Amino acid sequence: MHIDQIILREIPLALREPFRISSGAIHERRILLLELYDRSGARAWSECIAGEAPNYSPETIDTAWIIVEQYAATRLLGRNVEHPGAVHAILERDLRGHQMAKAGLEMGCWGLAATIAEEPLGRFIGGTRSEVDVGISLGIQASPEALVDRARRAVEDGYRKVKIKIEPGRDVEWVRTVRAELGPKPHLMADANNAYTLDDADHLAEFDDLGLIMIEQPLAWDDLVRHAELQRRIRTPICLDESITSLERAQDMVTLGSGRIVNIKPGRVGGFASSIAIHDYCQQAGVPVWCGGMFESGVGRAYNVALASLPNFTIPGDISPSARYWKADVVHPEWTMHDGRIRVPLDTPGIGVAVDEDRIINSAVRTALLRA
Repeated sequence: MHIDQIILREIPLALREPFRISSGAIHERRILLLELYDRSGARAWSECIAGEAPNYSPETIDTAWIIVEQYAATRLLGRNVEHPGAVHAILERDLRGHQMAKAGLEMGCWGLAATIAEEPLGRFIGGTRSEVDVGISLGIQASPEALVDRARRAVEDGYRKVKIKIEPGRDVEWVRTVRAELGPKPHLMADANNAYTLDDADHLAEFDDLGLIMIEQPLAWDDLVRHAELQRRIRTPICLDESITSLERAQDMVTLGSGRIVNIKPGRVGGFASSIAIHDYCQQAGVPVWCGGMFESGVGRAYNVALASLPNFTIPGDISPSARYWKADVVHPEWTMHDGRIRVPLDTPGIGVAVDEDRIINSAVRTALLRA
């Protein structure tokens, strides 16, 4: 693989409806797409998942643009790379942090390599599934009754896991109402997005009676020690999301007992090589993993679907169909769900979907062409 050109484009993508978590509401997504060209003429699209504000991680779409354009892309342009698994180390050396920026490039290299090899991305990375189970994430609702209604519709639509966003004042009793109305069968979980402290341990322990499969990231985004103390005080498995930014952090989680499940978002951990390493380690350690979402367009979702086809992704991921979030996606065909599953595109080389290039080019609010 010899990359001789990279194009960055930012496009706006409107959500079907606002989505609220404990740190605020999202109405529209600024999407950063990358297009990588090999000197053979092969090309692939990828996506950087950084958001508009530094509320999920320290990165934003604007910092990611700067890092890719001024620091990271130059390490790949004009360079021969035998395998995309080597790209992570190339981008890590003397370039601290900025995992989302690096991941946009690194995952694009995997997509490009799969295209060159004429293999579907899922199979190229070692995936074993032809379909992946799908969960849904429900934002914070206006009332318990509204939450029950959304959860019931999700179950009726076939989603295999329902994630309920929570915050202080809209947590235990709201989830308890959902459980009482829907019964014991649906797989429910709660996602706190760092909204609590260890002082809330007794309150969070009330979730133990609700039969949740997990509570996700209840404490600070960079904390492992206090999560370990909380896990000792509650029965509900803790799943770490923001806290897991590398293989080493996953190993620390297991060593300290900070959680029992890992949410792998490839953009958060620097790309596919790190995601696969975390997956493999967790599989050996008996820790189940699942693939989270960051309001990706259909381009980013292609990488999540491929990743979730690895064998230890045993919990349904936040890999909803395109129509769950977007008025119109930027890929053809759009991602769809049948019987609670999304098909892994194993009959098409590369990322498995075609990109609506005209729409992206015409809607781009900024573009940068980087050449070797």
